[in-house]
Amino acid sequence: MKSDIEIAHEYSMRDIREVTCEAGIPCQDVNLYGKYMAKVPLQFIREEQVSRSNLILVTAITPTKAGVGKTTVSIGLALGLNHIGKKAIVALREPSLGPCFGMKGGAAGGGYAQVVPMEDINLHFTGDFHAVTSAHNMIAALLDNHLYYNKNKGFCLKEIIWKRVLDVNDRSLRSIITGVGPKTNGITQAAGFDITPASEIMAILCLSKDIEDLKQRIGRIILGYTYEDKPFTVDDLGVTGAITVLLKDAIHPNVVQTLEGTPAFIHGGPFANIAHGCNSITATKMAMSYADYVITEAGFGADLGAEKFFNIKCRKSGLQPKLTVIVATVQGLKMHGGMDLKKGFANLDKHLKNLAGFGQTVVVALNRYSSDLPEEIETVAAHCERKKVRFAVNNAYEEGGKGARELAETVVDAIKRNPSGPLKFTYDDEDPITEKIEKIAKNIYGAKTVFYYQGLKDRIARMQSLDLSRYPVCIAKTQYSFSTDPKAYGVAKDFEMNIQDILINNGAGMIIAIAGDIVRMPGLPKNPQASNIDIIDGVVSGLS
Repeated sequence: MKSDIEIAHEYSMRDIREVTCEAGIPCQDVNLYGKYMAKVPLQFIREEQVSRSNLILVTAITPTKAGVGKTTVSIGLALGLNHIGKKAIVALREPSLGPCFGMKGGAAGGGYAQVVPMEDINLHFTGDFHAVTSAHNMIAALLDNHLYYNKNKGFCLKEIIWKRVLDVNDRSLRSIITGVGPKTNGITQAAGFDITPASEIMAILCLSKDIEDLKQRIGRIILGYTYEDKPFTVDDLGVTGAITVLLKDAIHPNVVQTLEGTPAFIHGGPFANIAHGCNSITATKMAMSYADYVITEAGFGADLGAEKFFNIKCRKSGLQPKLTVIVATVQGLKMHGGMDLKKGFANLDKHLKNLAGFGQTVVVALNRYSSDLPEEIETVAAHCERKKVRFAVNNAYEEGGKGARELAETVVDAIKRNPSGPLKFTYDDEDPITEKIEKIAKNIYGAKTVFYYQGLKDRIARMQSLDLSRYPVCIAKTQYSFSTDPKAYGVAKDFEMNIQDILINNGAGMIIAIAGDIVRMPGLPKNPQASNIDIIDGVVSGLS
């Protein structure tokens, strides 16, 4: 079969204004980025239609290092729904340059279930990631400048918690020293970088409802603490307006098209292993304003992405999905079963149990690969029947919307006959921080105990004294296991979850608990995908 980028290049893209007009989006008012990409102003969100639209979450079993094709299934389901006469739009996250040039390559779907222009989406797109990076690092530069010019006036911070970010996998920048050299180079101090998808600015962009909300959230960002143990914020720095200006365009959702000419919203890009892993609330609501069915995804497995989608995104937005699709592959199930397909069902079953705990009706979508044997597919189908869970095969990779017809019909029938009930959260807003962490660790992951590194109890006490304990918790951990051991496939049980750090995202309104050895600035693999990317005669290759 042809590569993803070859398939994408064969498609004759439609003018994005034509695509948006057909969907009922005011196409004359979209902000164009060339002929095939645009931003849709927030004013065109229609809340009355949002409440009537059917929101569908796509999540997955614990993934392999190559993933399980969750984005491909999300796009394929939207194509399949349109194929059977429903009005559907997909809402996804933007790809990060780090994985695109590192481990995974492109992230715009695959085969005949793609969004295009795929190379633009995978590269600089409409500049949202650059805007987030610039805004984040501008705060860091302005903070350093403030400290430099006020050091002789007796002002300094006891603790600085604001790092820099970069949308490149660069392990050498995790911990650095700034201000080295003459005094004019600034104050010598320890610093470091996270990857842009882990930036609090990225989370704020994805959780803000409008420009004013964005501005207020930016102002609340805590940069450090004074010697009186009082938080020092962006508002205290006096640059909230300037940082908001850098994001004035980025806040508007991006619209592109699928390979079958239907709209797709792609906006925001937090990772689910180190951040909250969901696209923007505004993009989801924009899609729901113009479609009867909207498909969105949450990163990695259901324990990371779906948990955060429900406990953070839905809690803050009021969104209520009508259905959750969990993606599985034969190879993924075999990996979790030590190459025994049936033993691998334990991983699927744990995710199904977790989703049921959220009150979700679930459809299992087997993302079909050409290597899958008919008897293997039947084995998975029979297991789902025994579990009384709807099952469908997705073949959108090879056949586009036609190949997702079975999945689309199954989803529509499930929503009609047995939609998800009211959302049940894992914890209450009023629960103490440690109780929130422990409820996630024990009920979602299967941990027996939670251990906190030295000094974290004092940090938690500080957050509680500042009345920040009401925030939801975002667990940062490996995506390859329920535990903090990335090689513990299947279902890890009765393990100890070690919390090595706790961060406050006051602007985003959430607490980050970093578990195990996870880092927020990934490194490149031995053979990065960048080695395969090239441009010849103006044509990009190697992004698939």
